[in-house]
Amino acid sequence: MTGDHPPGVAVGDVVVVDVGAVAHGGHCVARHEGQVLFVRHTLPGERVRVRVTGLGPKGRFAHAEAVEVLQASPHRVQPPCPYAGPGRCGGCDLQHVDLAEQRRLKATVVREQLARLGGIGDVDVVCHPLPGDEDGLRWRTRVEFAVGTDGVGLRRHRSHEVLPLQDCLIASADVVGTGVLAGDAPRGVSALDVVAPSLGDPVVVPLTGGTVGVDGQAAGRSGGRPGGGRGGRGRRAPHTPARPAGPVPTVQEQVGPDRYSLSARGFWQVHPGAAPTFVEQVLTWLDPQEGESALDLYAGVGLFARPLAARVGPRGWVLAVEADRGAAESATGNLGDRPWASVLASPAERAVTDLVAAEERADLVVLDPPRTGAGAPVVRGIAALRPRAVVYVACDPAALARDLRTAAEEGLELVDLVAYDAFPMTHHVETLALLRPRPAEGVRPR
Repeated sequence: MTGDHPPGVAVGDVVVVDVGAVAHGGHCVARHEGQVLFVRHTLPGERVRVRVTGLGPKGRFAHAEAVEVLQASPHRVQPPCPYAGPGRCGGCDLQHVDLAEQRRLKATVVREQLARLGGIGDVDVVCHPLPGDEDGLRWRTRVEFAVGTDGVGLRRHRSHEVLPLQDCLIASADVVGTGVLAGDAPRGVSALDVVAPSLGDPVVVPLTGGTVGVDGQAAGRSGGRPGGGRGGRGRRAPHTPARPAGPVPTVQEQVGPDRYSLSARGFWQVHPGAAPTFVEQVLTWLDPQEGESALDLYAGVGLFARPLAARVGPRGWVLAVEADRGAAESATGNLGDRPWASVLASPAERAVTDLVAAEERADLVVLDPPRTGAGAPVVRGIAALRPRAVVYVACDPAALARDLRTAAEEGLELVDLVAYDAFPMTHHVETLALLRPRPAEGVRPR
């Protein structure tokens, strides 16, 4: 190669590589003439022919896709979806992997991130399935489909181009049953946000304008919260949010005995088994007692605050903190029958800083931050509130690991951890961590 291009591969090159370990982000690591390649659609131990799709800064690494498998892993399977694969839909990156192996790979990634970024070794990580999907399919209850000139579908990987679909196998039957993929592309609409709540009929919210993300996981609908308070995982800049074309309906969700109302465009876990499983795990670990105080950070519409309020009772208190004003308004309504639970529409860092300055204390803390994590100031503030137990609900293992390192520096130690496969067929994994104050030297924990 000549000119200003650095030594190594160029976009469009096709090379043969031996694939190494799985890495965070839905790809595996390979090397070609010393250069690192992050390769999608492959598995550790395979020999594959790959096409280079992008370069990192100064060509220090490259992105690639496996276009031919020369030596296959025993865990490789035929993708169930005809739209999955190199250059096609960007929504799923693990359909070529046996479901049990997908979960082992996710556990490996969590373990590696904890060790590398968190300084936490020897953690036994298991990625557990959630109830409510069909062998890893038909679980997604919220999908934002993009509208293109040729039809409705999802975006190709690392592209704004819309790949028209006739079905999406990870979408729930109720989502597909709305018929949005079967009809003609509506005019004047850039996307269709389809929501199938646990109570009531599915709703379709037409959206206009904006750049509806890239990749199959359309903007803000990959299961996470928006970067500011809650929102999308996997969102790539630049991105301009699409806007509802009209009034947005309210939907109802049920978790155990509790019912929640929220905007159809509001955040809710996309896997039907996620919310009830996470609530049960949080309550089991925190073990709230009557009269205790609880802080729910990044509270959304009050998923954790409501059952916490039931446990601590009128002699206790719960403060739910949520930066998104629409979600905070929904949380206020969802907690209205429990006046000892209040909602603060504020960024978490500001709220925690004010509580510490007021010399407040919280017995219990649960936090469910966006993909970027809580960050050191929030974690330090939580430690300053001297809780007896903290549960961190994380959608990104790297952010979790960084925050756990900060927590350890502030005297909060990791005592338990569990991972859940809340996004089968994708590389995303949800991880819950239990933290407790480190016992003083010479003092035995009870």
